[in-house]
Amino acid sequence: MAARIIDGKAIAAKVRGRIAGQVEQLKQRGVTPGLAVVLVGEDPASRVYVGMKKKICIELGMYSADHELPADTSEAKLLALIDQLNNDDKIHGILVQLPLPPHIDTDKVLEAISPMKDADGFHPYNMGRLAIGKPTFQPCTPYGVMVMLEEIGCDLTGKEVVVVGRSNIVGKPVALMCLARHATVTICHSRTNDLAEVVRRADVVIAAVGRAEMVKGDWIKPGAVVIDVGINRVGEKKLVGDVEYAAAAERASAITPVPGGVGPMTIAMLLQNTLESAQRTLQNKG
Repeated sequence: MAARIIDGKAIAAKVRGRIAGQVEQLKQRGVTPGLAVVLVGEDPASRVYVGMKKKICIELGMYSADHELPADTSEAKLLALIDQLNNDDKIHGILVQLPLPPHIDTDKVLEAISPMKDADGFHPYNMGRLAIGKPTFQPCTPYGVMVMLEEIGCDLTGKEVVVVGRSNIVGKPVALMCLARHATVTICHSRTNDLAEVVRRADVVIAAVGRAEMVKGDWIKPGAVVIDVGINRVGEKKLVGDVEYAAAAERASAITPVPGGVGPMTIAMLLQNTLESAQRTLQNKG
C-alpha cells in the first residue's frame, strides 16, 4: 500500500488564505487582528520561529507586535509586560515563546495571560473549556492536527485513536479533541504495557512523544492514518519524526511527512486563534 502523503504546507496555505480573507473583512469594519509575541533570551530555534510568525502575520494583513527581552529579564518585568498587553486594545492574541529562562516560572507566566487573548491555548481556563467540550482557544498544534484530519476526510466517529505521548501541549489536548469527535481514544506513555500491541489496533495513530522513530512501521495497522507530530534531529542535518516513516508509509492509508507535515499547521492555527479573538471583540462591541 502506498500511503497518501498529508501535505501540511498545502493545508496550512489553504488555512492562511481563509484567514487573509476574514482579516480583510474585519479591517473593513475597523478592526485589525493583532498578535503580540514575547521572546525572552537568545534561543536560536525560538528566534527563527518568532521571525516566521511575524512574516506570516504581516503577509495576512495582521498587526504584529514583537517584544524581545534579554535572558536576564526578571519575572516581575515579564509579568508587567503581559499585563500591559492584556490591556492593549490593539492586541487580540498574546504568545510567550517557550522555553523561558530557568529563573522564570513558566506556569505563572502562562496563567498571567488573559484567557481571552491566549493565542497558544495553554491557559488553564482554556484547557478546562476544552476538557468540557466547549473550547474557546485550542492549543495550536493539536488544532492543526484536527484540521489536517478534516482536510483528508477522516471522520473519527467510532474510530480507535491511539495518542502516543501525554504532554499538556499536544498529547492530552489532541486526545480531548478526538474524543469530542466521537473517537475511542487511548493515550499511551512511557509506562504503557506493550505499546506496540496498543498501536497495532489503532485506526488513527497520533505520535507526539519526542523520540526519533520510536513508533515502528510494523506497528501500524494496514490502512491506518498516521499523524507524526514529532520532529527530531539525527546527526548534523537530518530531521525525522517519532514514526519510522518509510516502513509506516508502506502500511498506512495516509501519513504526514517530517518535515512538512504538522509543523506548518502550528503557526497557521496560532493566527486562526488570533483572528477568532478579534472576531469576538467585534461581536462583544456590537
